[in-house]
Amino acid sequence: MILMAGPCVIESEESLFTIASSLEAYRDDDRFDFYFKASFDKANRTSLESYRGPGLDEGLRLLQKVKDEFDFQIVTDVHESQQIEAVAEVADILQIPAFLCRQTDLLVAAAKTDKIVNIKKGQFMNPADMQYSVLKVLKTRGCDEVSHENAKKHGVLLTERGSTFGYGNLVVDMRSLVIMREFAPVVFDATHSVQMPGGGGGTTTGDSSMAPYLSKAAAAVGVDGFFFETHFDPSIALSDGPNMLRLEQLKSLTETLTKIDAVK
Repeated sequence: MILMAGPCVIESEESLFTIASSLEAYRDDDRFDFYFKASFDKANRTSLESYRGPGLDEGLRLLQKVKDEFDFQIVTDVHESQQIEAVAEVADILQIPAFLCRQTDLLVAAAKTDKIVNIKKGQFMNPADMQYSVLKVLKTRGCDEVSHENAKKHGVLLTERGSTFGYGNLVVDMRSLVIMREFAPVVFDATHSVQMPGGGGGTTTGDSSMAPYLSKAAAAVGVDGFFFETHFDPSIALSDGPNMLRLEQLKSLTETLTKIDAVK
């Protein structure tokens, strides 16, 4: 089972290392293919005043330090094609943000590296249309046919993170997991799926209490992995706090998910 977990954004070196040290057990657990997740920049915050992160240079320095200290594989977002060369020197997975999932130049630039490319499904996207984003990466890597097997072979993942439902809310259509799994291995992002975009009056809020229920449903449907943003104290997190899991919640939830996965 792929497992991506970590804070939404790099807040400080101290908090980053506190969270990383709490996730060490996953690195050594044979049940998981673990990747530590943190963003160096949150380029699509609702408000100009919202915290974005330390930026590319400092963020990559800290992620490399985490990688060296904990021997973690790293996943982080890329927002512009010119960032990719530098990010690929540190990250093992280049993550394409949901709002940019059709951005051809970004997808092609990521595909030209030897890194896994994780494409997050846009909140506005028909899941069946995500095959075309996958194909942009596959064709760049010399493969002309979209399939789960080819995407796995050529290092392409899709991530479900909910769909826009009216204003300020997301829902998860579990059918999308089945549909997209025809095109690529699918990761379920439980914590972003419980976001309420713009629901906080200039900030995005969410309901983290629903993340365990959605993730257990996704495990029952069948997915290839999970994505959780986690923090030692979500109430003080500088981004996405209302939809993040506490570190101790993550531990008990992943135990449940592995049991559900084993049943199916």
